[in-house]
Amino acid sequence: MDSQWLLIFADALLILHTILVAFVILGLGATFAGYFLNWRWVRNFWFRLSHLAVIAIVVLQSWLGVLCPLTSWEMALRAKAGEAGYEGSFIQHWLQSILYYSAPDWVFILAYTVFGALVLASWFVVRPRR
Repeated sequence: MDSQWLLIFADALLILHTILVAFVILGLGATFAGYFLNWRWVRNFWFRLSHLAVIAIVVLQSWLGVLCPLTSWEMALRAKAGEAGYEGSFIQHWLQSILYYSAPDWVFILAYTVFGALVLASWFVVRPRR
């Protein structure tokens, strides 16, 4: 396959990954904002279940020390296209790139776990409805 197509697929994975991260972060903010602003859609069962499932997968991967498959796949495509990849998790890479922040793995595991606990707590504070 042409290296340009490999990079296009890698970029598409990067965009998908970014959308998932935004969904998790903004979804929690929207859930609590919706609670206070009486937005009915934040109680949608399928929205809340998918939100909880995505962060649960992230937390489980961090506890098991497994790199996100989207990160692995993106890096493999970039390497196959002859472009340099990056080390560590997607979040670690972009936090380091954007904020010039580097931390040990346990910091990210703790952050994922705390965030996951907040999403789980939101399930009980802002009860979803079918």
